[in-house]
Amino acid sequence: MSVVTAISPADAAGTPISPLIDPFARVISYVRVSVTDRCDMRCVYCMSEDMNFLPKRDVLTLEELDRLCAAFVSRGVNKLRITGGEPLVRRGIMGLFRSLARHLESGALAELTLTTNGSQLANCAADLAAVGVRRLNLSMDTLDPDKFRAITRWGDLAQVQRGVDAAQSAGIAVKINMVALKGVNEDEIPRVLEWAHGRGMDLTLIEVMPLGNVEAERVDQFLSLSLVERFLSERYTLEPIAFATGGPARYLRVKETGGRLGLITPHTHNFCEGCNRVRVTCTGTLYMCLGQDDAADLRAPLRASQSDELLHAAIDAAIARKPRGHDFIVDRRGAKPAVARHMSVTGG
Repeated sequence: MSVVTAISPADAAGTPISPLIDPFARVISYVRVSVTDRCDMRCVYCMSEDMNFLPKRDVLTLEELDRLCAAFVSRGVNKLRITGGEPLVRRGIMGLFRSLARHLESGALAELTLTTNGSQLANCAADLAAVGVRRLNLSMDTLDPDKFRAITRWGDLAQVQRGVDAAQSAGIAVKINMVALKGVNEDEIPRVLEWAHGRGMDLTLIEVMPLGNVEAERVDQFLSLSLVERFLSERYTLEPIAFATGGPARYLRVKETGGRLGLITPHTHNFCEGCNRVRVTCTGTLYMCLGQDDAADLRAPLRASQSDELLHAAIDAAIARKPRGHDFIVDRRGAKPAVARHMSVTGG
């Protein structure tokens, strides 16, 4: 991949363009960038089994993704998370990581990371570590191979565990993300917690989110983490801590294991007040909120000019519309999900 290093935009006096601040005085310093809507799994809470994926012409090239990321970094964004779908199935993806590493080397970017299902990680971990990836999030909802296959439809737990081994061997810190699914894996949470902490990994539990039409009823999948926290507190000593990674999780220390437990609770404890992030899809659509449909097209200004002037204007206009928060609700009264697009479209 051939990439021309972008120069930070500045005014005539050479002063850098101002940082991104939304209408509620929140500074946008974290961008999650999806590089593909494709995935080699079909998790029951994330995707339909029979998905229709985007045509290649609609998806940003790696060069366009690089330029887009550089524009955000020039505006003070210091954390980039590469997502999908499954980002590591995108052909040539390591070229993008290698190019983005220049922002780590310059000090403009504090962290370059990714969210992955781990299926391709065994082959990519060493290369990711070499370009400066120091930690990643890995989705794993069970340690039971048969249950793993049922949840992911196509996944191989052993393959993912080899990816965990490879990442840790390469010196990358792994955080396990586990979606809490009522009647599916709730009884396994202590086992996964002890396994993760036993290997020096944090565990973050996530409430299922009403994104996209899937075969299962959201209300049947939904498990309140308030109930889970109450259940775990009967077994472990949970101590609130001030640790934060820039994402929406609040963290607890589990005294018995010495590890950290994160809780992402879009329903039971809304985390919108301190939101510092936006998401860009692989088509260049900027979503200012995961739980809202309002979006901005960044692909058109990217492709309209070699200059980034139009791109920055589109970003400014979008950030000026960032809402206070989302409206996630899971109940039986609404036949449709809160947001029609699948999580794999927006990016994890």
